[in-house]
Parts: sequence; C-alpha cells; structure tokens
Amino acid sequence: MVHEEPLEGGNATAGVVRVGDTVRKPWERATPAVHELMRTVSAAGIDVPSPLGRDEQGRQILEFVPGTLALEAPRLSVDELARVGAMIRAVHDACESFRPTEEPGWVPLIPSPGAEADLICHGDLTPWNLLIGERWVFIDWDGAAPSTRLWDLAYSAQAFTLNDVREDPASAAPRLAALVDGYGAGPELRGDLPEAMAERTEAMHALLRRSHAEGREPWGTMFVSGHGAHWRAAADHVARHREVWARALRR
Repeated sequence: MVHEEPLEGGNATAGVVRVGDTVRKPWERATPAVHELMRTVSAAGIDVPSPLGRDEQGRQILEFVPGTLALEAPRLSVDELARVGAMIRAVHDACESFRPTEEPGWVPLIPSPGAEADLICHGDLTPWNLLIGERWVFIDWDGAAPSTRLWDLAYSAQAFTLNDVREDPASAAPRLAALVDGYGAGPELRGDLPEAMAERTEAMHALLRRSHAEGREPWGTMFVSGHGAHWRAAADHVARHREVWARALRR
C-alpha cells in the first residue's frame, strides 16, 4: 500500500496528505485554472510547486517541496523581507496577462473593495504559505481569484510585518518598509497601503465573525478557536497606527 502522511498546519483545506515526493489534496472546480496559473507563473521563472495532474482518487497531485514555513521560522530580517517583497512583485507581474483557457470557477474569499479586480492573485501570500529552505516557495494556490495588486499586497505586508500586535509599531514600521521596498512599490501604491491594510485586516475578522454566525466552515470554528480574537486585535492595531506605517512608507 502507498503510505499517506497527513500534512497539518492548513486551516481551510482538509484531506491534504504527502505521498512520497508529492502532495495530494482535494480537486476543486477552480483547480484546472489554478494549475494553469501555477504553470504560467513557473514559466516566468518563479519557483512554485509543480502541478502534476490528478490521481486515481480524483485528487490533485502537486510536487512536495521541503522546507519550513516562515510562520514557524525565526523572524525574517529586513533583507529577507525585501526578498519576500520581490517575490510577491514577481508573482504579480507574472499574473498580469494571465487569462484561463477554460471557465475558472474562481471563488474570491475576501473580494477587493471598490476598484475593479484586474489581476488574478494568489490571495494568501503570507508566512503560513511561504516555505523557506534551499528553495523559497509560496504554496497553497487554491484560493487564487481576481483581485488587485493593492489588496493582495496589503494582506501580505500586514501578515509578514504587522501581525504581532505586541511589537512596538516603531520597530515594525522599518520591516514593513523593507518588504514594500523589495516589492518596488511606487508613490501611489505606498500612499494607499496603510488604509488598505486596515481594511483588509478588518475584512478578515468580518469573514470569521460572519462565518460563525452562518455556520460556514472552517471559518466559523476558527472564529471561536482563537483566530477571531487575533484578527480583532490585529485589525485594531493596524488601523490605530496607520500614520506610523504611512511615515515609514514615505521615506
């Protein structure tokens, strides 16, 4: 029998296992478009897990990439955060002209507000989806959907640099600036980020709260198992110190 090793750590996708040098996970409606997106990004020279088709049980087959999640690694240095920013920029640039060849069935978890969604984004380029080792690789592309650079970068910037509400804002701000510098953000994007980060963090809390009220899983259970309290505190923290972030990004 083929040995299947359950992979833990994810909150939104159940039934993820390792089989040898591959990962198997549920096949969703959007999976064909997601795999096409991953191949497009890879063709642009960006390292992503290789999509390898579908197994006899109908599951996705993906390359297993060894490494440690950034969430579980020592805090990233400013140079490493600049590297992350450059990775996010490269992903966005590679996705700029992507159009799936089939009906994608995208399901945006937290749609971007206001502005027209003009870019297919990973949607969760965060420390819990970045593997660090011989290769630095963003995993878990299943939430890809139409969004904007601003909305996607706002979530990434907050998650990598402002997610610890115990950290002094004066200490966190240079780390935020390092990631945004690595991204190569222009003046308009820098100016819009503080408010977008506040909105995106608040939207995450709202998703969890709403899901708990509606019985939508796994988000409903996450709301009462610590995630709700964390994102409430994070949203307040990011909003409260918007001017600190703005000053750091103007320098």
